[in-house]
Amino acid sequence: MRHLTPALATAGLAALLAVTALPAQALPEHLSDGTSYGTKAPYEPRQNPRTYQQAPAGFVPVFTENVSRHGSRAATDSEDGDLVLALLEKAESANGLTAKGGEFGPKVRALQAAMSGVGYGDLSGRGKQELKATATRLAQRLPGLFTTIAKKKEKIDVVSSGQGRAVESANIYAGALAEKDPDLEPLIGTTRTDVDLLYFHKAAGGKAYRDYIANDQRLATTLETISDQPKTHSTAHSVLKKLFRPAFLATLSTDDQVAAAQAVYNLYAIAPAMREESPGGKGWGLENFISKRDADWFGYLSDAEDFYEKGPGFADSDITYKMADILLDDFFEQVEAKRAGTSDLGAELRFTHAEEIIPLAALMGLPGSTQGATTSKPYTYATNPWRGASVAPLGSNIQWDVYRKGNSYLVRMLYNEKETAFRQGCRPVSKGSKFYDLNELERCFGRTTN
Repeated sequence: MRHLTPALATAGLAALLAVTALPAQALPEHLSDGTSYGTKAPYEPRQNPRTYQQAPAGFVPVFTENVSRHGSRAATDSEDGDLVLALLEKAESANGLTAKGGEFGPKVRALQAAMSGVGYGDLSGRGKQELKATATRLAQRLPGLFTTIAKKKEKIDVVSSGQGRAVESANIYAGALAEKDPDLEPLIGTTRTDVDLLYFHKAAGGKAYRDYIANDQRLATTLETISDQPKTHSTAHSVLKKLFRPAFLATLSTDDQVAAAQAVYNLYAIAPAMREESPGGKGWGLENFISKRDADWFGYLSDAEDFYEKGPGFADSDITYKMADILLDDFFEQVEAKRAGTSDLGAELRFTHAEEIIPLAALMGLPGSTQGATTSKPYTYATNPWRGASVAPLGSNIQWDVYRKGNSYLVRMLYNEKETAFRQGCRPVSKGSKFYDLNELERCFGRTTN
């Protein structure tokens, strides 16, 4: 989430775009676990594997493929901690700290030291555990498939965006499969890089998208309208008054208060991802320095930015997710090659980032990613189900398991390890089933059947 700034749009531009001012938003008292952390929420599987449906009679697994976000990580830089510590030190010299403010500084310094030790932007201990556990559950879910892969000496292809945390996630995931079944180890390829496929927002295919982020006036005005609300200012004051005495707080401008409170929130949001590095592995306790209600508001602002910049966005535009076509095409092409007998792969494993998972979810119409916003009905929690913590938490994943019987191929999709229906208009093999004939999926997604 970017640091909030003073209003960007002129009155003339605002009038031109007719962005409707947001009413004060009433947040639920008890949001679902993880919501206030946005896309920094650590990963948890969303379904008990014992409740998965059985494949129709006679169908056996012959292929699996996924795309996974990297696991929990340290913050990408020290900016938030540096800002907070500088302000705390300034307040301390002016006798402007509350008792909680005095306690907060050592917590932030310790968290900063832990993130520096891990490496800014690199996987934390929790992130490594997430990837290993997800891979282990994959092997447990499809034991027959991996036995067949080993017997037939089929290949397991591993590909990443090339960014450090994605490469490490790929290697940990593949290593967990080999650890569970050593016969797989020689079949697992060295992790390769495909920037166009798994870092498309920065590759050639993302040029129009990058122009949208940099120059679209409707986007800029909408995000400014959402962030620059009285609720943001009052919430920032609520966060900071726990740390700073009134006289010192009065010396900070409204914008400085918002920036400082957002930095406090950002530290709160990343702390669970760094749990394993905390004293005794019991957590950092930063939830004691920001109320749930205040964290929920900043979580909403973070979600709003991700919604408009990466997710469903504006209902009349597909600019935020059209570029994910290359990744969805690859999912289909891998299954189609398996059906055609031109592939020697037993599994295709991909590792990437939120900037790819979020638009793919919107392109596929996955749960929570089906509803865009309009200028007259902007994104709020009350009017839209999109939540970063559900759509793309750290370690989030989309998986297709492929089953065969004779010349028929079925596909079952898991989204964060929950059996998930394909988008509206796709017909399963029977009512209530999570299995879809490949020919039906090709029809539903407008692909030419081979």
